[in-house]
Amino acid sequence: MAQKLTTFSKFLIVALVVGGAAFAVKYLQSKGIIGNESSSDTGKKTERNETNSKYKNDDVVKVGVVTWGGYAGGQYFNEGFEAGEKSRFTKEYGIPVEFQVLDDFEASRNAFRSDEVNLLWTTADAFPTEAGGLSDYDPVIVFQADWSRGGDACVVRRGITKVSDLKGKKIAVAEMTPSHSFLLWLLDAGGISAKDVEIVPQASAIDAAEVFKSQKVDAAVVWSPDDILCTKAVPGSRILESTRSATNIIADVFIAKRAWAEANRDKLQKLYEGWMIGAAEINSDPAAKRKAAEILAREFTDRGTPLSNEESMQMLDNVRLCTHGDNRNFFGLNSDYKGVNGNALYSRMSGTYSSLGYMEASSVPNWRRVAFPSLVTSANLSGTEHNAEGQKQFTKVTTDEGKDREAFASKQVSISFRSGEFQLDENAKYIIDKEFVEIAKAFGSARIRIEGNTDNVGSRESNVALSQKRAQSVANYLVREHGMSSNRFIVVGNGPDKPVAPNTTDDGRSKNRRTDFELVKD
Repeated sequence: MAQKLTTFSKFLIVALVVGGAAFAVKYLQSKGIIGNESSSDTGKKTERNETNSKYKNDDVVKVGVVTWGGYAGGQYFNEGFEAGEKSRFTKEYGIPVEFQVLDDFEASRNAFRSDEVNLLWTTADAFPTEAGGLSDYDPVIVFQADWSRGGDACVVRRGITKVSDLKGKKIAVAEMTPSHSFLLWLLDAGGISAKDVEIVPQASAIDAAEVFKSQKVDAAVVWSPDDILCTKAVPGSRILESTRSATNIIADVFIAKRAWAEANRDKLQKLYEGWMIGAAEINSDPAAKRKAAEILAREFTDRGTPLSNEESMQMLDNVRLCTHGDNRNFFGLNSDYKGVNGNALYSRMSGTYSSLGYMEASSVPNWRRVAFPSLVTSANLSGTEHNAEGQKQFTKVTTDEGKDREAFASKQVSISFRSGEFQLDENAKYIIDKEFVEIAKAFGSARIRIEGNTDNVGSRESNVALSQKRAQSVANYLVREHGMSSNRFIVVGNGPDKPVAPNTTDDGRSKNRRTDFELVKD
């Protein structure tokens, strides 16, 4: 019959096993069969683990991010991704901050639901598509981190030179993501819609790039650096357009559960202010930007995404890191700001995705429900480095210099004028506001060519002069009412020279009395 081991016997056996194991490990290390724990990589991991163990889990502000340069303001201020004593959040504000890289979309959302992260990345344009599904957690947008400025692009095969050429073509895109939002804006700017193209749904922008490289589609919306890799892989392909021109479409923001934000308002306030200081330093100091790039390269490489310092700098060049002033504009707190704000972006995309059947409009909370601007209103940040980004400065271009420049998108807008007149009436202003102003603001780095056109009634010379005045009156209105730079516009009077319909009928002549808005790369 088996005998029970005594407590001492158990202890003795365990000691012998542990001792034997330790001896075996040392022996194998001495023979070079297994790695030595004194390696630099292991040392880094041990140091990180020891650092993290100093903080209670509830004390650490955990931020969920993806492999993207737009969060560099906070990561630079934190001196890395781990919570630690070197972090300026710790030294200057007394809060430990940790960044978790969660590139898998569903995994990141599950981490948010289960409180594994307190703040989670999203974009204001795509957030309406998932706000309803997260309604049990009452998520709120607490601040804006960046604008995409080249990180998202539409690549196209040979023969496609403008947006209208996409009509009837196959386009690979990850639906209900920032890539999808960019595509919808681009199609609208080109005078066509999602119904005019064949969407080939993909799980991610990376998958969209692979499908394009295999030449199974005519175009794809991808992330940098896949745009360059796609054009290298497919002969004759090109980047049709990117967020380098479409400056105010994709806005990276962070959400938090309302209950957590309210209960941790002091921590959140400190996080916001430190983050904004970090972003301001990177924007204004080349040395700080280089340091931020080094941090990103090191941290992403450690987490399995090899990245050089040069590649990290390119990531930073593809975003506008938002300052405190930018956040004031985003939340509608600056009455003088006439650009794209969070409300306009969120509301427009809510309507767009609803109209396309991707979600029920009734399931989407309105902007006032999801916006949480109290961090911005309470922040105590001053100095020019915290100012909002200004408008792009355009140099003046004459009509002769600009009339033949290649346009990547053209949208026809019918504006009625009384016979022989060129002044805009209130209905004409309404049409401009409704059909074009949002596009002009969203593509903030593109020039705008306004072409006035007439029917053939009357002399050609008088019609050319009249169409020039009509196009100029539209430009003047956009400058006066919407604060756009006068140098941004190329004003052209075509007269009757570019008809889109026969001038032999009243209907045809009516269609020819139009104004064309074209977006032109600067």
